Amino acid sequence: MSSKLIAPSILAADFANLQRDIEMVNQSDADWFHIDIMDGVFVPNISFGMPVLQAIAKHAKKTIDVHLMIVDPDRYIKTFANLGSNVLTVHYEACTHLHRTLQAIKAEGMEAGVALNPHTNVNVLEDTINDIDLVCLMSVNPGFGGQSFIENTYNKIAQLKALILRKNAKTRIEIDGGVTNKNAKKLVDTGADVLVAGSYVFKSSNPLETISNLKKIANA
Repeated sequence: MSSKLIAPSILAADFANLQRDIEMVNQSDADWFHIDIMDGVFVPNISFGMPVLQAIAKHAKKTIDVHLMIVDPDRYIKTFANLGSNVLTVHYEACTHLHRTLQAIKAEGMEAGVALNPHTNVNVLEDTINDIDLVCLMSVNPGFGGQSFIENTYNKIAQLKALILRKNAKTRIEIDGGVTNKNAKKLVDTGADVLVAGSYVFKSSNPLETISNLKKIANA
């Protein structure tokens, strides 16, 4: 069984000490850097853009998992590949031609991810699941960090896992929002492969230890 991955969300890092926080993640038991790009249109918040991602990528020594919460993501696929993204996740709700978008991401040598908002049913991925490397289930409403976890997420994980198995797909399930040591085990037991943790990691008194504990719980 493959190891469950921990992906600290850089949105919750201290932007005045970004390099310090990047180095902390490099030294930690975390597997991926999760980086949210928000445009203030698709979600009611603006995070950071290309120059900050470029700065992060320069120091990051682990997989860079970029989550685009933007309208018309197709315009930027090549740009994000050039900036060093390893996994590029687009929102189902922002893609008119999802299949074409997935092919374009893969053509640039990245893994292709699809994110679903809390209200979006996993069945919408029925016809594309075999083309998707990662499904990111939003377990909070996207746009802001530090929100509380939506309990219906467990049902969605179970439904998505069933779809993946039925279609014999290799898709990983990522959970984004409200992940802590309290729900990590249940998320993994229900079928999650990647846990994104933001405030829980960066606002803790010892982020290295918090990541290490989360990794242990997820792989227990």
